[in-house]
Amino acid sequence: MAGHSKWANIKHQKARNDAKRGKVFTKLIRDLMTAAKQGGGDPNDNPSLRLAMDNAKKHNLPKDTMERAIKRGTGEIQGEDYVEKTYEGYGPAGVAIIVKTLTDNTTRTVTNVRTAFNKNGGNMGNDGAVAWMFEQKGQIIYKTDIGAEDTVMEAAIEAGADDFEPLDEVYKILTQPDDFGTVRDALQEKFGDPEDGDLTFIPTQTQPVTDVETVEKVMKLVEALDNDDDVQDVITNMDVDDSVAEKLAS
Repeated sequence: MAGHSKWANIKHQKARNDAKRGKVFTKLIRDLMTAAKQGGGDPNDNPSLRLAMDNAKKHNLPKDTMERAIKRGTGEIQGEDYVEKTYEGYGPAGVAIIVKTLTDNTTRTVTNVRTAFNKNGGNMGNDGAVAWMFEQKGQIIYKTDIGAEDTVMEAAIEAGADDFEPLDEVYKILTQPDDFGTVRDALQEKFGDPEDGDLTFIPTQTQPVTDVETVEKVMKLVEALDNDDDVQDVITNMDVDDSVAEKLAS
């Protein structure tokens, strides 16, 4: 069982707040198009599309907008052609950062990502610069009010999850990438829709940060990257001391 982490809750809160931004619809539409392009337009046969549709519904994306995005992805109607691209780099204090993007113009995106690094105390690296410090996992987040810790943990293990981590307000469940859809479907049937669920990068080596000022510098860089419309997710290996996390949360 993984350990307790207040910092994980801070990141989770940030993720919820990010959903309030105006760009969320753009991201959802791109997710739908890409999933449909890669796996077809039937959510019953395409777990990635089913996930994208669930996320779109959760954020109240209009049904007709969702349907058009899927049809663009399958080629039934014309639309932009988006590609996934991951960038890597370092932030202040040597914190490793992975930036997941979805774009129709890689030249624009790489320029914007590099600028964000340069203006906020970071350095963009080549492919593989920091990826070796992360592993890809499926991550499913549920609020703790869905059930007792032992009950949810047992259900996650039975569904095929790799790890179960109880936090202050949420349960975090990790899976192998290939098992993500199966585990998520099993838990969804038992507990309903999760708060969040996606494939992400989990750090295998963390970078301790022990002062508020440095954490704020890293988060300023993360914010600058995340504000770009082409950026889907920003993941760091920053490990924040509990006392610093409490100051930030206050």
